[in-house]
Formats: sequence, structure tokens, C-alpha cells
Amino acid sequence: MDTTLTLLDLCGAVALLLWGIHMVQTGVQRALGPHLRRLLGVALGNRVKALAAGLGVTALLQSSTATGLMIASFAGAGLVAVVPALAVMLGANIGTTLIVQVLSFDVARVAPVLVLVGVILFRRGSEPRTRDLGRAAIGLGLMLMALSRLVEVITPYEDVPALRVLLGAVATDRLIALLLGAVLTWAAHSSVAIVLLVMSFTHAGVLPFEAGMALVLGANLGSALNPVLEGTRDGEAAGRRVALGNLLTRAVGCAVALPCLGLIGPLLVTWQPDLSRAVADFHTAFNLALALVFLPLLGPVSDLLRRLVPERIDAHDPGRPLHLDEAALETPPVALGAAGREALRMADVLAEMMTGAGEALTGGDRAKVTEIRRMDDTLDRLNAAIKAYLVRLDPDALSEDDERRIATLVAFTTNLEHAGDILSRNVMTHAAKRLKRGLTFSTEGKAAVGTLLARLSANLSAAGAAFLTEDPRAARRLADEKAVFRDLEARATEAHFRRLREAGPGLGPAEATALYPDLVRDLKRVNDHLVAGAAYPILESRGALRASRLEGP
Repeated sequence: MDTTLTLLDLCGAVALLLWGIHMVQTGVQRALGPHLRRLLGVALGNRVKALAAGLGVTALLQSSTATGLMIASFAGAGLVAVVPALAVMLGANIGTTLIVQVLSFDVARVAPVLVLVGVILFRRGSEPRTRDLGRAAIGLGLMLMALSRLVEVITPYEDVPALRVLLGAVATDRLIALLLGAVLTWAAHSSVAIVLLVMSFTHAGVLPFEAGMALVLGANLGSALNPVLEGTRDGEAAGRRVALGNLLTRAVGCAVALPCLGLIGPLLVTWQPDLSRAVADFHTAFNLALALVFLPLLGPVSDLLRRLVPERIDAHDPGRPLHLDEAALETPPVALGAAGREALRMADVLAEMMTGAGEALTGGDRAKVTEIRRMDDTLDRLNAAIKAYLVRLDPDALSEDDERRIATLVAFTTNLEHAGDILSRNVMTHAAKRLKRGLTFSTEGKAAVGTLLARLSANLSAAGAAFLTEDPRAARRLADEKAVFRDLEARATEAHFRRLREAGPGLGPAEATALYPDLVRDLKRVNDHLVAGAAYPILESRGALRASRLEGP
């Protein structure tokens, strides 16, 4: 019975430690997250600044994983190269050791004060940031209480035979200790927690110092496993490279340090007799050594990662760009041509959406509604990828024609995305209502909808041609289609109300509601975006746009 209660006491102390770490991380991230993210973005100019930023941000967050997520999002969006991203992670690894250094001193007496201050800030604070900092203070106090309780629980049981057998296996084989530390850290998602536990066991004399160092190496390795195993398999290549690079540098460090523990241990103990402090010092020294060794080598490491994690094109993913060549960014005209090809892919997707819209509006297949909404997501992703690609062009290398073409590209892709949004959100809403209520169009109503969609498809083809050739004559013909489509809308609406007045037996139930005029109006809005995206930019750039043009969408 006593053994069970002790085990529960031990597990409770470990759980309190993990919860305290969680409170510190979430409190600081909520209070300072945007500022820390901005700090990272500003400091990515060179490796040393990136390393310092990673150290500072992680020292506050106490989570290299959180810092890694920030930098991976920058890398995935193309805002940072792999080399500075890896430098940030080297700094982040050092940052995680700082809280361990602080807690290696006898600071348990300040735990109640931290909790008291934290509760006052949390309960009395009028600003969200004050409350979040109070949360972090409470978490830090709980961590100190948990560590103190761990030592109290472990010390009386250091001579228990079962515990000695278990720790004996760890103590006699460094590799087993390293693997155990990696698994525990992966499971706990916190290298800080595992290193603090190792410090407690070592301080209590339950764990030999050399085995403690091996467990610390495993904790460093395990904290790099989480992003690789759980968060990057299907992500952008740049983000996966950062995660894998962090794991490789730690694995190399562990492979070099593990056989040398017999030499490192006595030197550390001579310099720092307090074994708990010595574990913390080893943890910091290991990560400092990794930073000093790998910071100058990040260029070759980045090249290796590009070979190990190439850009992957999934032929079955229509939302993944096919033509945005990274190498072409050095030559703006070639890059703009690649972006133009990707923009025409967006036009092809929109053409498929128009075809599917006709089937959804007049047929009975509910799956078409879902399919078209999925294609709209494809348009959104392609548009975002094209804009991110164009942003990366060097402004100093752009001519006036290049800048004009960029403006044309952005106008074309943005309006195609807006047109897709109308089809997905508005037109498909009409189709879904018709299918849900079992409504149908009359023969004349179907013909009118078909005429509008056919004209819309023709105008989309004309928009693509005008965008590709930049011919003012083609652009002017497309611009004139706005007035034609307005007339088509007026005639279709007039015919609709005429049929309502006549209320003949051929009137379809769908036309007896507001669904039909709303649908016609939305199709006209789609056409407006085609004209605004392809015709107007060309005519404006040629000075040929009539001053009396109709207002855009």
C-alpha cells in the first residue's frame, strides 16, 4: 500500500512539473507571442543574429518546439532561407538550457512567492498581458514545488532493490540511457522536464552522474524528434528541412559526445562538485558546443538537406504550383513567365468550376457542390503561391515593364480568386438550396442559365488570351462584354418576372422564388471580375481605357 501511494506521489509530482512548464510556455506565448514572432522576423539577416534571436525567444517561451514552429512557418512561406532558420534552432537549443540553469540552484523557497504574485496578477490584472504573465509566474512556482517534492519522494527510496535494478540497467549502458532519455522526452514533449528529472535523480544519488549525462543527451535528441515525426511529413519542403537539420545536428553531437562521457564526467565533477548543477552545466555546454561547431557549417548542411528533402510535386494535388521555379527568381522575365503559366492554371480551374456549376444548377448531383467548393480552395492556394513567389523577386532587378507585368499578374489572379469565391459561396449556395428543396427550372429558365454560363465560359477564354498576349484589341472586346452581360442579365430578369406574371403551367418552382434573379446577378458579378482582372489592367497600361467605363465589381 505504501509503495502504491509513493508511486502515485511520484507521478503526481511529475505531472505537476509538466503542468507548470505548460503554464509558463502558454503564459509567455500569449503575452509576448506577437512581439517574439516579430523579433524572429527582424533578426534573420545573418546567422549570428538569428542564433541570438532563437536563444532569446526560447529562453522566454521555454519551448524550442514553439520557436521551431514559428521559424518553420517562415520557411514554409518562403520568408526565410534554411541557413538562418537552422541558426535560429541552434540558438533555441541553447535557450532551453537557461531555465534548467536557474532551477539548478536552490530556489524552491521562492516558489510560494511566485505563485502568490502570479495569482494576484492573474486575478487583479486588467490587461490580458498582465494576466498571462501571472499565469507564467504561477507555472514557474509550480515547477519549483514539483522539483522539491520529487527530491523528497525519491530520497527515502534510493535503496529499493527494484529501483536499483532498473537504474542499474540504465547506468551500465550509455546507449540504453540515451535511447530512454529520447523516448521519455518525445513522450513528454519537453526536454526541460526530463533534464530536471535527471537532475533530481542525480542529486538524490539514485542515478550515477555518467548515466545522467547520457539521459541528457537523449533528452536533446528526443526534443528534436517531435517536429520530424509529428509535424512535417506533409508540410512544405523548407519546413521539413529545418526540422530534419535540427535532428541531424543533435544526432551528430550525441554520437560524438556519448563515447567521451567517461572523460567529460570527471572533469565536470572536479569543476562543479554539485551533481545537480553539473548535469545542468553539461546540458548547456553540449548545446553551446553544437552551436560553435555547426554555425560555420550551415551552408554545407543546407545543401545536404536540399538533397535529402527535395521539393516534392504531388501530381494529384491540383493546389500545388507546378511552374514556380526557384532558380528563375534570379531572372525576373523568366520568373514572370513562370508565374503567368501558373495564373493560366488558375483560369483552367475556374473553367472547370463553371462547367460543374452548370451541372449543379440544372442536374441532381449533390457531389458537384462539394467538388466546386474544393476547387475554390485550389484557386486560393495557387493565388497565394503566386503572390508569395512574386514577392521574392529582387525589386532592384525589376524594370518598369517587369513591375507593370507584376501588377497585371496580381490583378488577374486576384480577380480569378474572387470569381471562384462567388461561384463557390454564392452560386453553389443557390444550387444547394435548389437540390435541398427539390426545385427545378422551366425549360426556358434552364436555357437562360445555360446561355449565361456559356457566355461566361467564352469570356473566361477571352480573358486568358488577353492576359497572355496583352493585346489592347482583345482587352477592349472583353471590356465591351461587360455591357453585353449587363443586357443579358436585364433580359433574363425581365423574362423571369414576365413568367411570374403569367404564372403558366411551365413555370419551374425554382423560378417562383428569389433564387433565379439572385443567381443571374451573381453570374454577372463573376463576369465583372473577369473583365477587371484581364481587360482593365491592359487598357490602363496602354492609356486606352475609356473614361466612361462602367464601374468595376
